[in-house]
Amino acid sequence: MKLGDLSQQEYLHRLAGEGLRLRTGPFVVRIRSDIDAVRQGLRLLYEHNPLAADDGFADFHVAVRHGGVLRRWFRPQVRFEVDGVEPFLPLPANQALPMLEWGMNWCITAYGHHQLVLHAAAVARGEHALILPAPPGSGKSTLCAALVNRGWRLLSDELTLIDLASGTVHGLARPVNLKNDSIGIIKRFAPAAVFSAPATDTAKGTVALMKAPTASVDQATAGTLPKWIVLPRYTPGTSARLKTMPSGAAFLAIADNAMNYHVLGRKGFEAVGRLIDRCSRHSFEYSELDEAVACLDLLASGGVIG
Repeated sequence: MKLGDLSQQEYLHRLAGEGLRLRTGPFVVRIRSDIDAVRQGLRLLYEHNPLAADDGFADFHVAVRHGGVLRRWFRPQVRFEVDGVEPFLPLPANQALPMLEWGMNWCITAYGHHQLVLHAAAVARGEHALILPAPPGSGKSTLCAALVNRGWRLLSDELTLIDLASGTVHGLARPVNLKNDSIGIIKRFAPAAVFSAPATDTAKGTVALMKAPTASVDQATAGTLPKWIVLPRYTPGTSARLKTMPSGAAFLAIADNAMNYHVLGRKGFEAVGRLIDRCSRHSFEYSELDEAVACLDLLASGGVIG
């Protein structure tokens, strides 16, 4: 059963009661909330995600709730809980939906040490994945959103999960988190894309979530092997330019963006090494999305990169 198959009454009953067991790629998250923005946002963004059995295992038990008695009515706040613990300070109520997304990312980063977790977007063409590691502000999510609106399959916008044994990339196919000017850019680039209501005045500015394509959600658990590593950088006014990176520089870049490299120790070192050996490696400057997508399409097709 998918989330969208639930009646509105049953959907609200689960969220307010025992929880909604939502499957996103390899994880099941049990979500509880009685906040309208979360109810509406989940229904909009995750309607095609499968649900796990009501009595089945859940990797994370999370909740987004109103603040204390006073903070429910005066300058309202919301709180994020995982297994009864609050890892963050409360946030203004208008940030309830982004807080749930950030909280789920935190859970994977904090507890998902059975795999290499990269701060990177990942998209796929056929059976092969393109990994886009980059620090905040590099244009990673904007480029990821553009690619999935031009035929690439979304694996993940924020966290790329790599199996330590097989090297396979596990897809999450959750919404793409866009910020500030990127929201309008992608709305103009892909008018049919579906967005949540924007949340203003967050620590990251204005944030809106772009719904993952249905085909990406349906194929989230399909095995995908990495083939390309591209480190993107948005540079205004520049033409799209893809350059081959030395393996040593690429290794350091991947290690810098590995969230649990220090936790995994030797396993992390070996996983990054295998990833580098398996993939072609490139730095990438771009400003125009159509040109950037065409350049990466050419890379995927095996064409000559100038």
